[in-house]
Amino acid sequence: MDPADPLFLAYPDAYPFGVDRKKEAFDRLDGRFDTRVLEPSPPPVDEPPWLADDPIDSPAAEGNPVVAPVPGFDHTWDELCSTEPDLAAWCADRWLGGWQRLSDLPDRLGSTRRSLHTLAEHVVTPARYHTNGKIGLRYTHRGFGTPFFGDTRQVRVEGSDLVVDRGASEERAPITTLAAAAEFVNVEPGGPNDLYPCTTPRDTTALLPVDDSAASCIADWFGFAASVLEELRTEAAIEEMPSRVQLWPEHFDIALELGAESAAKRAGYGASPGDEAHNEPYLYVVPWVLVTDEAWWNDTHYKGARLDYKEILESDDQRRFALDFFRKLRNRLRSY
Repeated sequence: MDPADPLFLAYPDAYPFGVDRKKEAFDRLDGRFDTRVLEPSPPPVDEPPWLADDPIDSPAAEGNPVVAPVPGFDHTWDELCSTEPDLAAWCADRWLGGWQRLSDLPDRLGSTRRSLHTLAEHVVTPARYHTNGKIGLRYTHRGFGTPFFGDTRQVRVEGSDLVVDRGASEERAPITTLAAAAEFVNVEPGGPNDLYPCTTPRDTTALLPVDDSAASCIADWFGFAASVLEELRTEAAIEEMPSRVQLWPEHFDIALELGAESAAKRAGYGASPGDEAHNEPYLYVVPWVLVTDEAWWNDTHYKGARLDYKEILESDDQRRFALDFFRKLRNRLRSY
């Protein structure tokens, strides 16, 4: 197969790639649709500026209708779930459609979040950074990880396991310490300190406790946020220059930026699983330029707006509630 052919780019089944979420989705629908998914898929992208695949805007396989996790295409996964009920559980597990509800927060959320944040900064990010200079991570199935890079490699966390995909092979190891994780991934532990000062300690021998239920909650939060933020991105006008949706290791949050910077309307829109100032997950909007309308910008630890997890949890339509929060603040910034 010709590597320049769009079918190869979308579904490189003639080559021994490992985890290929886009191909998995294509096969799940028996090849009836050209599929879009939220997770990274091979092959690696070597062209700047992102050096990563775009989960929404990717080469189309000619002739097939497109199904995506967001509106604006021939079909959404959620629409297919309504007519093909056997898809619902599969889609819900991947935050594509058939939306599951966020659950009550488990015990040990804080300690698990700190462990995963530490792992993201000192092991997962360096694996990609030392290859192409990029630090952005992504939501992945039941966790988070890098886009594909180098020789078709991906490093990710799934539950309480660290996973390395190399070509057609997949290797797993339980999360224990930074030293063990770094040896497994074959990197020197330590964050990209030439870009930013690490916010988690580089203690290579300390145990990194990861509770399965807490890790699952964090993964679902990132999946939920990725689906919401990708929809927000598709709504943005060209002049708002929407960025990619990425998971940033320094804050351990998933976010995008949009808005005209020249008109002082640009802001970061994101989702945090919690931090030292906030015990629970929350959504946020942080304008690049300071605004003083305190009724809208309600957080006391940063100059921005916050929507707490508990408010989302109580809403009838959690995903719509989150989107409405982001849209309200986006429209408010547009009005300034």
